[in-house]
This record gives sequence, C-alpha cells and structure tokens, in this order.
Amino acid sequence: MAQEWYFLRVQVGREDRIRKNMVARLKQAGHEDKVPQVIVPTETVADHRGGKRRIRKKKLYPGYLMVEMELTDDVWFVLRETPGFGDFVGGRSTPTPMSPDEVENVLNRMEESKSQPKLSVQFSRGDRVKIKQGPFENIDGVVEDVNPEKGTLEVAVTIFGRSTPVSLGYWEVEQV
Repeated sequence: MAQEWYFLRVQVGREDRIRKNMVARLKQAGHEDKVPQVIVPTETVADHRGGKRRIRKKKLYPGYLMVEMELTDDVWFVLRETPGFGDFVGGRSTPTPMSPDEVENVLNRMEESKSQPKLSVQFSRGDRVKIKQGPFENIDGVVEDVNPEKGTLEVAVTIFGRSTPVSLGYWEVEQV
C-alpha cells in the first residue's frame, strides 16, 4: 500500500501538542515507518507592532493536521486513540486522501513563506482608521484600497473640506 496525504481534524489551539503526542504514540507502537510526516500547516507572516517588525508562524488551517501515511488498521487505531483527535477529512466509512495538486499547493505555500514572509494586513476597504504618525498624525480617514504585497493602504482623509487620498504603511494607522 502506498503512502498518501490526509487531513485530520483535531482540537483547535492544540495542534502542536496533538502532533507531538501522535508522533510519540506512533513511535511507541512501531509504526513510524508507515507515517513518515505529521505536519501542522503553517506560514510565516510579518507584522509591525510597537514600531518593530515581528515575524511569526500562522496556522494555515487551524484545527487540522496533514499526515503522510500508509493507512492500515493499526495506524488508524493509534491515530484515533490519540487525545484531541477528531476524525479524518473525507468520506464517512474510509478517509479520502488529498490529491497530489492539493498537497503540492500546501507544501509550496509553506516553503515560499519561509523565504519571503507574507505581510499580515488586518485592514479592509471601508474601515475607519486614525493615522498614528507622519504629517497627518491624529487625523481620521477611511481605507479606500489595500495592497497586501507592498503593505500599504490608500486612506481618504478630509483636508480643507476635500477628500484626499494618502498612501500609508499599514503600521502607520490604527482602527477606530
């Protein structure tokens, strides 16, 4: 039987701990050769807090693990008996493996974010914001456009009774 990738549902917020327990239980049962990889899908994101750039890991799919395994009854039993394990994603009677394209997309996304962290922008069009620094400090505005690749926002501020667009970094504003 060939090894395939599966998504497992687990308790949200405990993915790393459940992964660690799962690997230990599989090793103890002697099935580590049938399950070479248990992954918490994450990406590296960069954001600015307090004027400093911070890089952190963000879960792509909270509450899920990706497992490469040869699905036998013994492996299924060990996984199912791990505390925090929910179920397999897919059919009710037998788990459905992920397609090779899905696996490649998730693994590539994880790898790309390691070399080039994605900027974390929590603003969307229409949000009311207050400018924290620069020549327009303490002026309120409305987000007109968000450019996550550059980490910039186009904010409409009212100056002399006219709406004027201003391009700002997302760390230069805060939500009102």
